Amino acid sequence: MVRHWLMKSEPGVYSIQDLARDGKTTWEGVRNYQARNLMRDQMQVGDPVLFYHSNAQTPGIAGIARVCREAYPDPTALDPAHTYFDPKATAEQPIWVRVDLQFVSIFPRFITLTQLKSTPALADMWVIRRGMRLSIQPVASEDFALICELGQISR
Repeated sequence: MVRHWLMKSEPGVYSIQDLARDGKTTWEGVRNYQARNLMRDQMQVGDPVLFYHSNAQTPGIAGIARVCREAYPDPTALDPAHTYFDPKATAEQPIWVRVDLQFVSIFPRFITLTQLKSTPALADMWVIRRGMRLSIQPVASEDFALICELGQISR
């Protein structure tokens, strides 16, 4: 079963343009148990992802990526010199995982958070819920399709 996702990244750290340039990337550094569980237990190769620019002057959805490798241990958790180091993680019990994403497309029309909030059909999306800061979120297939329309791209 194909699931749809929204994944947040700060454009100053890693943007959709960076992913377009690189072609694919590892989604590392997730240190929230709920987000980790979604990646570990539900994400599958081929699942489409809405690439969301967060903590930006204008936050919103910039394009689409696709999961190209399912969850595997995030080695940054084991590296004491790395920002994402976790002293509780071990090679035997890695705790944290990451997935790989591949670039699909940049939306011709960036979809702002304000636009998402003002679209009644998207009222149930997690990203517009007050206080919802989770960096990885499931997206209903109907919402994904509507967002593709708003972004002026065909799926």
